[in-house]
Amino acid sequence: MATSEEDAKKTYADFENKVKRTIYIDHLSPQVTSSVIKAALSQCANVVDVEFIVNYTVPYDIPSAALVELDDEIQAKAALDLMNDFPFIIGGMPRPVRAIRAKPEMFRDRPPRLGIKKEFRWVKQEDATEYEGIKKLRNLVRRQEAENMALIKNQLEEENELAKQQQELLNGNYKKYDMLEKIKQKGSITNLAHHYGISLAEE
Repeated sequence: MATSEEDAKKTYADFENKVKRTIYIDHLSPQVTSSVIKAALSQCANVVDVEFIVNYTVPYDIPSAALVELDDEIQAKAALDLMNDFPFIIGGMPRPVRAIRAKPEMFRDRPPRLGIKKEFRWVKQEDATEYEGIKKLRNLVRRQEAENMALIKNQLEEENELAKQQQELLNGNYKKYDMLEKIKQKGSITNLAHHYGISLAEE
């Protein structure tokens, strides 16, 4: 019995250490893979494991989230600092990703904690007071789901508009550089640079 309890304590302690070296990232494009995340974070951390958290209850192609386990807590802090101090975009989403420290309740495989006992039972219609309470709670959940769907739809519309604006900006910048390159090829810029003593050589 003692050995079983000690094993449970060790299992949970190992899990707590895993939580400390794991970060939660959202605003990820649905097309992002584990390899993309590993490459994006390679400048500050070594990714050990990636677990994507996908909401299958939403009928939209929404940005996903992921739990990213790193080598240690120091790397987790470095990755968080990188993503929180600078606009960090992974996979072409129009908004930078958001990152926070992982929490135990985010993990599907978290082990049971000693001293906590959970009990479950069906509430029948005969249990009038509890049954009515559950009905009200269920109706409240449905209303919140509807409100959440409306917020998600609005967010997706904003994301699409932002992505459109960013693409227009990129296209505009490309046209400017393309125009300058064509002028340079014609020799106009070379003549001006020579006149004003400016070197066009790449350093």
